[in-house]
Amino acid sequence: MTPTKAFVTKGVGKHKERLSSFELALRDAGIAQFNLVKVSSIFPPGCQLISRKQGLTMLSPGQIAFVVMSENSTNEPSRLIAASTGLAIPKDKTRYGYISEHHSYGQKEALAGEYAEDLAAYMLATTLGAPFDPDKSYDEQKDIWEISGHKVKSRNITQTAVGDKNGLWTTVLTAVVFCSYQAKAFS
Repeated sequence: MTPTKAFVTKGVGKHKERLSSFELALRDAGIAQFNLVKVSSIFPPGCQLISRKQGLTMLSPGQIAFVVMSENSTNEPSRLIAASTGLAIPKDKTRYGYISEHHSYGQKEALAGEYAEDLAAYMLATTLGAPFDPDKSYDEQKDIWEISGHKVKSRNITQTAVGDKNGLWTTVLTAVVFCSYQAKAFS
């Protein structure tokens, strides 16, 4: 079973109970009604990123949905938390890409997102056996990495929040949700 479509989403929740704040973050992200199974960080060859709205129509309540998810929580008042998911997807659709999960304290959204993107691109570069220097191989204007001759599109989805002033649990999460699959026969 190989994913053919995926979408990205994010959410934040606050509650006096940590688990409930996580549930509220899942609801905010639109994925609370699914049985989520966390998987590792490969973006399958040929998989297409679609909108959250379109992806949610492909799933049914109670369905098992495979996700790569980053999450973070705090009950410390005024503490900045971040959850970020980075993607590095080769332009060549026959190659697989990487998804990274990054969660941090005190990092603003742009910095956490950039870190997650760099991490995904680094993981992809190491599989290609390529030396990787994020300062030299990034074309900011086109948002495309050039890794050992391979063009790679990178992006991130990041959610930040500041811990509730009254000490409620605050949870942030981001996810890549796989929503359509192609069955492969074993020989």
